[in-house]
Amino acid sequence: MSAPSLLAAARAMAARDLRLVWRRRGDAAQPLLFALMVVALFPLSLGSEPAQLAKIAPGVLWVAVLLASLLTLDTLYRSDVEDGSLEQLLLAPVPLAWLLLVRVGVHWATSALPLILATPLLAEMLHLPTHLLPLLLGSLALGTPLLSLLGAVVAALTVGIRRSGMILALLALPLLLPVLVFGAGAVMAAAQGLPWSGALLMLGAGLALALILAPLAAAAAIRIALT
Repeated sequence: MSAPSLLAAARAMAARDLRLVWRRRGDAAQPLLFALMVVALFPLSLGSEPAQLAKIAPGVLWVAVLLASLLTLDTLYRSDVEDGSLEQLLLAPVPLAWLLLVRVGVHWATSALPLILATPLLAEMLHLPTHLLPLLLGSLALGTPLLSLLGAVVAALTVGIRRSGMILALLALPLLLPVLVFGAGAVMAAAQGLPWSGALLMLGAGLALALILAPLAAAAAIRIALT
């Protein structure tokens, strides 16, 4: 019997993960609801002055996305550890890094992509100027996959720890903060009439490196944790 191709393995992995997400669709909605609550608190606490809210809108939106991503990192490998399927992934005839890359892609599509789609509504709540919305969406499109890839590495480092939610957040936050700085900084620089393309280029470069290195690092961490 021939070994499955990378594409066939990716389809099988994605289909399995999507079925699991559908069974726990209540949990899948938590990042979006959490980000909505975070954004809604700022007009309530600071007042509804449009000019004041518009100044902080890029930072608030990026902070909401970052915190929502931290909320979901613990679910990346939790079900696999509980049912023992993570060990089976180690024995699969395809590279573990490839399977983890597919896992991260599904995680991004089910947790971060809904946030990006809801960003116009969240931006309207904070009176973000309309001309800055495309740049904000672009920064999120580059930054959120990077958050998922970096988070996958940290989650792999703590895969053998029970109830690792708080530890995972503390370990991941220093790695994710530069993404927040460049993502929100690009939009805020554009709002002030300053050059902003460099921040987006840094996000793009980080994403390109993470697409190659993060799955390899996560696979190595999982092998160490399970041996």
